[in-house]
Formats: sequence, C-alpha cells, structure tokens
Amino acid sequence: MADPVLVLDAVKKSYAVGTPVEVEVLHGLDLTLEQGEFVALIGPSGSGKSTLLNLVGLLDRPTSGRLVLHGEDATVLDDADLTRLRGRSIGFVFQYHHLIAAFTARENVAMPMLLDRGFPDEAMFTRADALLDQFRLARWRDQPVGQLSGGQQQRVAIARALAMNPALVLADEPTGNLDTKSADIAFDLMREINETYRTTFLVVTHDPRLARRCDRIVELVDGRFTADRPNVAVREEAV
Repeated sequence: MADPVLVLDAVKKSYAVGTPVEVEVLHGLDLTLEQGEFVALIGPSGSGKSTLLNLVGLLDRPTSGRLVLHGEDATVLDDADLTRLRGRSIGFVFQYHHLIAAFTARENVAMPMLLDRGFPDEAMFTRADALLDQFRLARWRDQPVGQLSGGQQQRVAIARALAMNPALVLADEPTGNLDTKSADIAFDLMREINETYRTTFLVVTHDPRLARRCDRIVELVDGRFTADRPNVAVREEAV
C-alpha cells in the first residue's frame, strides 16, 4: 500500500512565541490524507483553516509536531528543501486565480515548470497544451488570460496547479468568485483529475453544496478538529 500523501502528527501552531501575548492557534492536530482522497475542510471564519493551509502548503512551519508530505518529514527540512518539496509535490488553487494577465494561458500553465527547471523547453509546453486541452481551453491557449472570462481564468489556474503533476492539490475556496455554472465546471474538472490520476485534493470551502460533493469532510473549529467523516452519500452514488 502506498504511503499517505500527508500526515499531521500532533501539529501545533503558535504566534508571538515566548512573549506575554503568545497565542496557540492550532492545538495538536492529527490528520492523514491517502492518495486519491478528495477532502473538504470546513469551519467558521477564524477557526484556523488558513493557518492550517499555510502549514500544509509549506508556507509556514508548525511550532511543534510533525508534518510528513509525500514521504518526507517537512519539519526537519531547510528552506531550500522546503521550496523544492513544495514546488514538486503541491499544487495551489486560490479563490482569486493569481494568473499573470499579460501572459497567455499556455505561458501561465507552463510557469511552475519553468521555475523548477530554470529554462524553457518543448516538453513543458507540450504538458501545458495537454492540460489546456483536457480543460477544454485549447482554443484560447495563445490568448492573454486577462481577456478570458472568470470561469476560464480559474480553469487555467487549476491547470497551472497540476503542471508539476503534484501529489497534493490545496484548493482554497476555488469556486468562491464564480457563478454556479462556472463553479460546477471547475469542480467537475478537479474531480476528473482526482479520479483519473488519483491526485489527492484538500478543498477549503464555506459552500455546503461543494462540501457535499467531496468524499470526506473534516471540520476545524477553534483550532481543533471536531469532525472527520466520510461522505456516505457520495460513496453510495459512486457504487
């Protein structure tokens, strides 16, 4: 059996450590994500979801505990190795796409590969073209993304997140800025990638309609997991 994609072991996060105003935001979290899972992370504003996502995305370090990503203990890595692991193992999708408006869709999708290799080559553009084709965007590949619709831009952003074939995709309110139709298209594409390539997804959402379409729902309240349950309805539908 393959190793888990992500393991959190007693992870805590505090701010202003060692000062009179020290505050602990995450309180000893344990979580395991297996390959191919599609998990919703829910919870009220201020519950610690953004802090947790920053830790899982290797953008910040836990105060204590272990975080193992794709078989590597990230808590013992230096900054250079963290950057390498993040770039090759994690894809990010945000509520706002954060694309480079003047660059074409093709160039935006190729960007993570260019940053990793340091120079352009034909293989990265072949990969970008394949993703844009899969995301029904081939006809707009040479168009500046600033000229695309909001739904198209978010699909380009999802394709970019997958450019390095990451083990884990972190999606932070990925449909929050989209109308219902565009949101459904974007979500369906993420599920298609998940089911075809067994890419693990952790989706932060306030949208109960979206959460109900995930395989598993994890709830974070006041820095603690208060629920972690399989979505029985989705699993029964799959059967």
